[in-house]
Amino acid sequence: MAQQRESRWVKAVVASIVRPILGSVTRSEWQGEDNIPREGGVIIAANHLSMADPLTISHYLYVAGRRWPTFTAKEGVFRIPVVGAVARSTGQIPVKRGSTDAIKALQEAEAALTRDGSSVIFYPEGTCTRDPELWPMTARTGVARLALTTGVPVVPLAHWGEQHLLRYGTARLRPFPRKRVQMIAGPPVDLAAYRDKPMTATVLKEATAEIMRAITDLQAGLRGEVPPAEPYDMKKARHLSSGESAPPEVSSAADPAAAGTAGEGDAKPADDADGASGRGSDDEGTPRR
Repeated sequence: MAQQRESRWVKAVVASIVRPILGSVTRSEWQGEDNIPREGGVIIAANHLSMADPLTISHYLYVAGRRWPTFTAKEGVFRIPVVGAVARSTGQIPVKRGSTDAIKALQEAEAALTRDGSSVIFYPEGTCTRDPELWPMTARTGVARLALTTGVPVVPLAHWGEQHLLRYGTARLRPFPRKRVQMIAGPPVDLAAYRDKPMTATVLKEATAEIMRAITDLQAGLRGEVPPAEPYDMKKARHLSSGESAPPEVSSAADPAAAGTAGEGDAKPADDADGASGRGSDDEGTPRR
């Protein structure tokens, strides 16, 4: 029997505060909510545009998908007064990066999916995208490993518009005028071809590519644009910019935190541009459909 991870009254209070705030600063356009299972464990694999999108994704999942959102979040969030207490009371999962304690987060995520029947949101990229036009990047393999280990479905989720509300790398919130935020969930990614295979680095990389391809295709539909033939690789870009050769590929399959966490403390990017494509865009930089 599934266990209750969250405090019902804290959930009610948080929802009553967050929903009207988001409603006042965003114009939500939601699609694909029927692809989200109403019960049972499910991995929601999403692209990452802005530090605001954990809130917009939660809003979509809670209202349209009728599921309570559970994130894996960096451990520092849980040390913030009030915020930490709310995070714990709403069933969020702390991750201590770069530590053997990170394995506990993976185990708790597995328990949330298989024992508690939770909907757990992951960012496979592990950080906000650095692609110049904000397409999804190459991803870590933690989500694929978790999906193949637990057998729960992976629902791809794409969104577009939060970059106009809170651009990554700045603390400048731009709530007005209300920003158009589009959200769509696709059907579960078909990983059947990988489930009976040994969980090698190659298998995990191919399964991860399937997940990211589904997310990218959904975002391409929202934007009305054609995505790049190859996803942006942040590690390769860093080495090329420094004049070094590209590093050998190293699998992150054994990295407990490789599934991607919310609220990561990334360094500010050197380029502070919006990153949104200006092709056929409206005054917010969002491509017209």
